[in-house]
Amino acid sequence: MELGTNFAAKLEPFLLISKSAKGAAAAKLIQDATSAQGVFVFAELLELPNIQELANNEQHAPFFSLLQVFSYRTYKDYLANKDSLPQLNQAQIIKLKHLSIVSLAASRRILPYSLLLQELQMPTIRDLEDLIIDAIYLDILRGKLDQKEQQLEIEYTMGRDLEPGKADAVLAALKTWASTTASVLSALDNKLAQIASYSAAVAVDNEEHDRAYNAILKDVSKDTKKRGPLTASGNIMRGGVDLADAMDVDEEPRMKGRK
Repeated sequence: MELGTNFAAKLEPFLLISKSAKGAAAAKLIQDATSAQGVFVFAELLELPNIQELANNEQHAPFFSLLQVFSYRTYKDYLANKDSLPQLNQAQIIKLKHLSIVSLAASRRILPYSLLLQELQMPTIRDLEDLIIDAIYLDILRGKLDQKEQQLEIEYTMGRDLEPGKADAVLAALKTWASTTASVLSALDNKLAQIASYSAAVAVDNEEHDRAYNAILKDVSKDTKKRGPLTASGNIMRGGVDLADAMDVDEEPRMKGRK
């Protein structure tokens, strides 16, 4: 099953409540949603009119900005603007760090521990690995911890909400990927065609070799039948008689007659 397929359902109760929530109640709803277990996508909540109204309210605007951070930004972004944002509880901190790993994985498959320690402000490698393991169990990402190389190898991750104005950049990246993929597939097709052509040529050569070999065997067989079978010493047999021995026998009386 694809990662994150049930995350939208986890958000559904908050979407229902938000229809009647305004002002302080809407701000409280944002706090609850960003703290809730299993809720990792927030675009639908962010787009609701009651939530959008918070951006124009000086008192509640920080909560709208906080929801934006959880939708498509990172823990590092939060730290850079924490003075103007609500303070995070422990559940929010962990969730935002998990989402930050997803964002980092969007640009590179191998994430060094050194990078993650810095971006997530983790005190130790053990704490970092525990955070990653939790993310894997929560179906946020799939990957492998390489303790020897001190890195996280990403297989794939859930998808995060898309930041407004970033659609064109994502589309351009997808077009580049599609073009690269097409080039690779074309190169593979050409290579397969070359292999097929070579295999066919080898098959023809083997067939000709077998034909020539069988023709030689056939000629040798015919020649053997004409000359007669060979003895163990390589002499020709005819009528069950070794011709070489027969010639020796004939020579012996002749030699005696000369004497």
